[in-house]
Amino acid sequence: MFKKIAIFGLIFVLFFSLAGCGTSTTNFNQSQNEVQNATVKSEDGLLKVHFIDVGQGDSIFIESPGGRTMLIDAGVPEMGKKVVDYIKSLGVTKIDILVGTHPHEDHIGGMDRVIESFEIGKFYMPKVTTNTRTFEYVLNAAKNKGLKIDVAKAGVTLDLGHSVSAEMIAPNSSKYDDLNEYSAVIKLAYKSTSFLFTGDAGAESEKEMIERGYDLKSDVLKVGHHGSSTSTTASFLDDVSPKYAVISCGKGNDYGHPHSSTLKKLRNRNIPVYRTDECGTIIASSDGQNISFNVKPGDYTPGQKN
Repeated sequence: MFKKIAIFGLIFVLFFSLAGCGTSTTNFNQSQNEVQNATVKSEDGLLKVHFIDVGQGDSIFIESPGGRTMLIDAGVPEMGKKVVDYIKSLGVTKIDILVGTHPHEDHIGGMDRVIESFEIGKFYMPKVTTNTRTFEYVLNAAKNKGLKIDVAKAGVTLDLGHSVSAEMIAPNSSKYDDLNEYSAVIKLAYKSTSFLFTGDAGAESEKEMIERGYDLKSDVLKVGHHGSSTSTTASFLDDVSPKYAVISCGKGNDYGHPHSSTLKKLRNRNIPVYRTDECGTIIASSDGQNISFNVKPGDYTPGQKN
């Protein structure tokens, strides 16, 4: 096994050196129709963020007002086709920025299929290796396409066009004991609105972001690690101070996500929660001043406390 890990590590290094929603449904056919109806032309001046329902996993597709695109994660391997079909249904043929937040199967499982199906501009993953077949498939897909893997780390800026700024604010260290802490965290802003995408970043990474003085305040928080109790510390949540929270998780998952402690923190701060296990695919649209959603929040009524 050590030999296999070493081989994966060598390959990876070589890559870096190379040039509650009521009537809402998770039915893909219906979701696809809704998405097609909601698709925005660049001249409409809207930023669209699609939190794709991939069950117990993450996949977020972003369309900028200028037409540039970014995909953050691609769910488990079985969801690769759904992610590809979903993006194609929007008329998209190129993903300008592809990010694998960290090499866990529920985040990069469908990424090899994405790489094979679209023209890819820039591809980012954190500089950490695993000895899984899923990770190997992603590396092979990138290699077969001649695609360089750039390091996902704090300080990396991402080009999503005019009026949109996007920057990675984590990971901030080169070594962690927990693979989740390597998660690429992205702060995206469009005029007066903002989003924070956290992957599976946990308490350690959250503390680093706070200590480094990043502007964490965001209108929409993609809650870390599917709502696990290991993420979304009180201090981090207070600094982000989101108006809305989105949790990507699978219905009846074996992990108990989202955990009651995380939901309680959100509830006690009167933050509406949108969950893919309740709402299916969630689409947030920003005109630069206001953010609207294609579904209603579930789980509880804002203002209700334990």
